[in-house]
Amino acid sequence: MRQPMIAAAAIVGVMAALVALLWAFQRSLIYFPFGVPPPPADIGLTDVAPVTWDTEDGLVLRGWFFGTRSRDGAPRTTVLVFNGNAGNRAHRAPLAEALGSHGLQVLLMDYRGYGGNPGSPSERGIAADARSARAYLASRSDVDLSRLVYFGESLGAAVAVGLAAEHPPAALVLRSPFTSLAAIGGHHYPFLPVRLLLRDRYDSLGRLPRIRAPLLVIAGDADRVVPVEQSRRLFEAAAEPKQLLVLPGADHNDPALLDGRELVDAVIGFLDAHP
Repeated sequence: MRQPMIAAAAIVGVMAALVALLWAFQRSLIYFPFGVPPPPADIGLTDVAPVTWDTEDGLVLRGWFFGTRSRDGAPRTTVLVFNGNAGNRAHRAPLAEALGSHGLQVLLMDYRGYGGNPGSPSERGIAADARSARAYLASRSDVDLSRLVYFGESLGAAVAVGLAAEHPPAALVLRSPFTSLAAIGGHHYPFLPVRLLLRDRYDSLGRLPRIRAPLLVIAGDADRVVPVEQSRRLFEAAAEPKQLLVLPGADHNDPALLDGRELVDAVIGFLDAHP
């Protein structure tokens, strides 16, 4: 009788230690920032301006602005891109160039702790970063806020939803969005009390009722990181006007979902339909 009790106590102790470790280091399991990106010219980018701006809590963030103007000099539509949980702005340059080839201006930003920026990422901090990026664009004479579009991928889709609930965009594009971080955590770690442990929630489904901007959701039906059912559920909960594009056979980090032709054409067509 005593040995089973000792074994059970040992198991409980190990589980408690595991939960404590997950609580302490969970953000290192959520955010995967890369280091300083190379200068734009080193990766073949032209007509790109490195830019900086301040956050409300005193950090200086870096980004790249891909600018363009119409023939009459009027500002074009501007796309503010919110990255997923890994990489930095250099990894989103092909998307920016593809959108730019259709006459769109693009701001690629890195969150705190990403791309050589100071600070450590958290939901509250990244939300402040998103607000500061929008404020920076508002300060530019070549940006028309009434034509500002938010484009968020994966984790960045949740960031875009959060900003859209506070500052409505002209349109909202969400690539591989999830309903909440707790839902994704529960999918990948069903044996852990994820909903009780999470500090950062990213509750997109709960914030969605406050958003009335035209919505485009893009997802891959072979996504092993964010199941397509999550993206569908978020889409179904959204108000009209909305559009859903599911790319067959596309996994989370496949080129088709990064800067693929069908994805880019869908974004351009959607924005043309909702000027």
